[in-house]
Parts: sequence; structure tokens; C-alpha cells
Amino acid sequence: MTDNTIKYQLDEEHIPKAWYNIQADMPTPTPPVLHPGTKQPIGPDDLSPLFPMSLIMQEVSTEREIEIPQPVREIYRMWRPTPLIRARALEKALGTPAKIFYKNEGVSPAGSHKPNTAIPQAFYNKEAGVKRLTTETGAGQWGASLALAGAMFGLDVTVYQVRVSFDQKPYRRALMETYGARCLPSPSDTTAFGRHVLATRPDHPGSLGIAISEAVEIAVQDPETKYALGSVLNHVMLHQTVIGQEAMEQLVMADAWPDVVIGCAGGGSNFAGISFPFIGKGLRGEAKKPRIIAVEPAACPTLTRGTYAYDFGDTGHLTPLVKMYTLGSNFTPPGFHSGGLRYHGMSALVSHLKELGEIEAVAYQQRACFDAAVTFARAEGIVPAPESTHAIKAAIEEALRCKREGKAETILFNLSGHGHFDMGAYIDYFSGRLVDASYDEGELAAALADLPAVG
Repeated sequence: MTDNTIKYQLDEEHIPKAWYNIQADMPTPTPPVLHPGTKQPIGPDDLSPLFPMSLIMQEVSTEREIEIPQPVREIYRMWRPTPLIRARALEKALGTPAKIFYKNEGVSPAGSHKPNTAIPQAFYNKEAGVKRLTTETGAGQWGASLALAGAMFGLDVTVYQVRVSFDQKPYRRALMETYGARCLPSPSDTTAFGRHVLATRPDHPGSLGIAISEAVEIAVQDPETKYALGSVLNHVMLHQTVIGQEAMEQLVMADAWPDVVIGCAGGGSNFAGISFPFIGKGLRGEAKKPRIIAVEPAACPTLTRGTYAYDFGDTGHLTPLVKMYTLGSNFTPPGFHSGGLRYHGMSALVSHLKELGEIEAVAYQQRACFDAAVTFARAEGIVPAPESTHAIKAAIEEALRCKREGKAETILFNLSGHGHFDMGAYIDYFSGRLVDASYDEGELAAALADLPAVG
């Protein structure tokens, strides 16, 4: 490699052979998941209506490494290892002494990091004899990825897509259908909870919490159907750590180590994927731990505005209680927000690390994020997904800080997906229709006041 190298690419032999489990290195364990009725810690049998036992055991495991099955690694070869790029053109445009690297997860068939967990989830369900999967999706990255995984393993997939995204993102819906999935707008009339929401508010824009309730309701009614979640849960964070593990090897090739690691954060999956391996090395005393920054939208600021408390993962209160940063399970993000990351809660592992002071969190308005996306696209040539614009905005802010302070720090961020299916948001941005507006403070206060009482 020369000083002018911009792409650091590993061969297929360097696809990680095991996922990294940060629960093995946590200074203190995460609070237990509670049964919504008894408020007592749940056991594996409580989760069996939703997930196959192999995923349940990964959810509670404290082993540092969990072997990646060979059939999963074989499918990973379609796009992994993903490239690490030195953003030299962006550095020049910003006039910063900082070195900026990004991991490009948009090269997967579905265009995002989500297949990293969709493929193993489909594999384990198929292995357990499951015939059908249900799930929810917002902008459609997860729904498209599970649809892809379903096609790979011969599983029927039904996706409940948040209605505002269903209307805003028709191409993601078409992608899901191309892969063979059934995509329904949520709230829908196919579930009891969906019908309840529509009876209360026929024009409801939907939320991930509502879509989760619908997907879970369908799954628990049929023993041959299971539920799959694309973020938040421990086993999802686990599967995504292939991102950070590869990045570490690639940074060795670049003779670099990050001072700052950045990821956008909605439920926590791509953020965990890029950051957990670095945090783990720091916790074990094997390397200097970088500053770790989670970036979220000002329209749905879970880590920066939410409460660390037990809450339901869904609006219909069908899921167990998880201690996490939350805006309240009844919170509905504003429909005008086009940047994704609309979930009311956050991964328990990410939340615990925030509570321990191991990570930072910032929130930005969507126009500033799209400003950053356009700067990035005109320098690096890649149009980012709206979710990824948040990480780019934070990376640019850190690079400009280095410029002001005269510091040549190394910045790593996760480019979690490309924006080829999100051009409607860019059209709105250039026409001036993409506006900054916040959530309703009264609605947030009401949602937080309705948190479940846990002793």
C-alpha cells in the first residue's frame, strides 16, 4: 500500500469466522429482560414463540466469540469483505488535516448493512424447520434484506412497512417484492392491533412500534412462523460485528488506528457493528479505545432526549420489557422526517454502554445531514442513504474540529447504505420541501409518562 491508497480491500479468506460478543467484556452486565406480566426475568422458553432456540441462545450468550456457520459465510462472500475507503477527496474539500475512513456497507445486494444479520437469521430459522418469517421495516432497508435472505433459504416473508415510508419509498417496496416478500403498509387491516389503530386514527402515518406489534401478532399465532428483527436485539448487534472486525484488519493495512469511530443510530445495529469490536479491544486493554459517537436525528432523538428505563419494544405491548433509552412506546416520529432512524427505543447493549459512559451521542436536523450528504457525494461519488447522512454529518463536524485545532486525528465512520432507492428525499431536499421541524413535545411527554411501572 502507498501513501496515496484510497481503497483497502481484504480477500474472502478474511471474512470473520466468528462474531464478536461484547457481553463478554461489559464492565457490568446489562439489566435483565423482563416478562411484561410478571415483571420477572424471562427465560428462553418465553421467547420461543418468536425466535428459534439457536438465536435465543445467542441473545443471552456471554461467550466472546460465536462461530459463523459455513453456509452463512458462503453467502457473505457475495459482498464481504466490504471495502474500507480513505476519503481523500472529502479531506481535501474540507481542508482538514484529519484522515477520514469509511466502511462501505452499501455494496451488499440489498444496498445496506442489514443482510449481515438477515442471512444468519434466515439460516437459523430454516435449520429449525420454520416456514415463514414476519417482520417490520421503516425505510425498507431491513425489509429488503430479510426478503433477500428469505429467497436464499426458501422462506416466505411478510413485511409490515411503516405507512409513511411505504408511501415515500416505493422502490424499496418493489425491491422486497422482487425478492419474493409480501409488503403491507402498517397500520394494516390484517391484524387486530392494526385495525385498532386505524379505528382510532384512520390516517395514522405508522411507526416502527406499531409495525412490530403487527408482525409479532402474526408470528405468535402460527407455530411454523417466526418473527425476525433487524436491529435492537443482542443477536442482531452480534451479527453486525463483522463490520468492525474487518475494519480493524483494513486499518492495519493503512497503518492507522481511529481516534473517533462514528455510526448513525436508530435501533443500534450498524452503530454496534462498526464500534463494538473497537470498544471491546479498549475494555480488554489491548488497544486505545477511540471516542465512540452515535448519531441520531433530532426528530427522533432516543439517546439524547430519551429516558433510560424499562419499556416495551412495540406499541401494542406484546414484547418483553427491555431497559433501554426510549422515547416511549407510544411515541410517533413526525412523518415529514425523511432521514430514517425512526424507532422509539434503542438496543439494550448500546443503551447500557451509553449509561456507562463508554459512548457519546449527538443529534442533528435532517437538512444539515443532507447538506453533509451532498458534500460527501460530490467529493466521494457515493450517494448515501438518508440514515447514513447522520454519520457523515458527524464525521465532517469532527474533521472541521480537527481543522480548527490543528489536529491530524483519524476518523472512521460506517457508511451503512447507499441512497439509490431514496432519491425522493433528495428531490425534496433540492426543491426546498425537506424542512426541519421537531417532534411534538406534548406527545413525547405523554409517551414518557406512560412508561410501564417496574419496581
